[in-house]
Amino acid sequence: MLGTSGGALTGLDLAARHPEQVRALIAHEPPIPELLPDAAHWRTRFQEVHDTYRSQGAGAAMQKFIATIEGDHGAPPAMPDPAQMPPEALEMMGRIQGNLDYFFAHVLLPVLRFTPDLAALRSGPAPIAVGVGAASPEGVPLLAARALAEHLDVKAIEFPGDHQGLAIDAITSAEIIHDTFAGLAAPGQPSSHPTRPA
Repeated sequence: MLGTSGGALTGLDLAARHPEQVRALIAHEPPIPELLPDAAHWRTRFQEVHDTYRSQGAGAAMQKFIATIEGDHGAPPAMPDPAQMPPEALEMMGRIQGNLDYFFAHVLLPVLRFTPDLAALRSGPAPIAVGVGAASPEGVPLLAARALAEHLDVKAIEFPGDHQGLAIDAITSAEIIHDTFAGLAAPGQPSSHPTRPA
């Protein structure tokens, strides 16, 4: 299983709760501020995003969310070129845009207060690799991915680009994903040490 961002949270929870469903997992930059030493700071910051949605709407909340999730470092993440995206991805992006109100009203705070069951992940049968973007700023996704890798005693796998790198450079990312899964499945390969470390 491959999950990026919120999808990585789903993968981690599935691997912890239903390990028989997951043979191996790559979790790319899961945003888990609860793993960070300043988790209380991030709870406050994301509450401010939610409050901005309530007072100013989804557009203002999205601007604040991007600045907050990236840790107020650098420019917003690069977005994929729609002309280079397959129809399925374009359709998905359209659905995401249409669901912003629901996201800010009901999803944002519960998701960013999620804490994976680290003990279950460490003791479970599914090997887990953690991915990071080579150009990601020092925001929640990168910091949380590093913290998760440390908790699981694995080396982070470096992907091209930033938090959107899997979509921006799909070909290189696919090669890394293939190599990582091959390493996770290799006989005698320690489950906590995937190939191509960062």
